[in-house]
Amino acid sequence: MPANQGERARRRLSTQERREQLLTVGARLFSESPYDEVWIEQVAEIAGVSRGLLYHYFPNKRDFFAAVVERESERMLRMTAAVPGVPVREQLTAGLDTYLGYVQAHAHGFRAFHRADAAGDQAVRRVYRRALAAQEQQILAALAADPEFGPVLDTAPHVRMAVRGWLAFTTAVCLEWLRDGELTREQVRDLCARALLGVIA
Repeated sequence: MPANQGERARRRLSTQERREQLLTVGARLFSESPYDEVWIEQVAEIAGVSRGLLYHYFPNKRDFFAAVVERESERMLRMTAAVPGVPVREQLTAGLDTYLGYVQAHAHGFRAFHRADAAGDQAVRRVYRRALAAQEQQILAALAADPEFGPVLDTAPHVRMAVRGWLAFTTAVCLEWLRDGELTREQVRDLCARALLGVIA
């Protein structure tokens, strides 16, 4: 493709579309390689943009990776948001099924999100831990509003730790599922649902 034609193709993307394209490329690269082995030049080359344009959106690799992590966190929070007034037990199966569908469809981003805690950069790790804290708080809020489980939170101070452990369990199960695919999505869903109900019972 001639250079001027390539320039015209790049200009067709809006600012938001270009940013999303770069984050998608980053999610794939960070899911496939450790943080220290991903180079900004790779992202620019795959996206078909100059390194200078990439730096226009993200000043450095740390900011870029943090943006990848934040985007995946926001997706997961929107996807797992509780429906007010619907009992937790009724929402759990459907919510997990939706979540696992996301994990399959966005496997690169899911892996990238959970690679963040292993990144050596403390600022990146803080972004990741804030994201996990938001997930934990969202689950606890849904439990607190539920007639069956709400009273448990008042009498069982271990529930917060149990939910935190369940998030780690679910993450480990999903990563293993993506690696070997031995279980069906329904089997993984039921396993995770039973685990959550078990820890809060």
